[in-house]
Amino acid sequence: MASEDAEVERSDILTHLMAKDGQQPRHEPEIAANIGQQLQHMGLTTWSISIHRRLRDALVRLAPQSVLEVGASIGHRTAWLLDAFEREQVPKHLTLVEQGAKFGVILHRLVTRYDALNWTDIVVGEPLQLAADHAAWSIATTISTELSETKFQSSYDAIIIDGPSPNRAELVKTYLPMLSANGVLFTKEPDMPTGEVDADDEQGMALVNGFNAWMDLIRQTQVTHHVAFMPLFGGTLVAWLPMS
Repeated sequence: MASEDAEVERSDILTHLMAKDGQQPRHEPEIAANIGQQLQHMGLTTWSISIHRRLRDALVRLAPQSVLEVGASIGHRTAWLLDAFEREQVPKHLTLVEQGAKFGVILHRLVTRYDALNWTDIVVGEPLQLAADHAAWSIATTISTELSETKFQSSYDAIIIDGPSPNRAELVKTYLPMLSANGVLFTKEPDMPTGEVDADDEQGMALVNGFNAWMDLIRQTQVTHHVAFMPLFGGTLVAWLPMS
């Protein structure tokens, strides 16, 4: 973490990290704005500007050396991150995970545009399966990531998780072990089901089950992690930091 966090109590670190940074620009980076328009044309969703700003502010304070973004899509949030890294501090490593191969090509163009190819890996595949493969390989080797057949680092100082609301809890649970000792995982709280849902409504029940899994995740992880919630326009930014 950045040196300014040295005097902050560990239990207060997340609140400190997710506070508004008045020194950072409030406008959306131009490249991110252009990608946001592409998302709309493609019928894809993204996090609100308010959430992206606060995530950016937190990462600038955290100053991570290794960053993992799961669910990078076509790079809208990635553009926010790269813009901040370019202005502030470039991490040693950035890993982008995206399920769609075509989106992987778009991410490659974005990374190239920011001249970040030397320190970025783009991993294409199903996020849960990729994490499972990495965990299995890590157990098999237990030596170093240099011998691993995956493109993941052994741990990350910052992890950002995105994905469908029904799968959000499972994604967080799966990638949480990849945090470094002082690392922070960020995600957006999944959509909450509203009204009564018919048992035959597969999408509705998936949302209900996913949110129940989310509530279970919060209860379970509060024993091992500091968990903080930051309500913002467009949703709630949630963060985890290991207790020790």
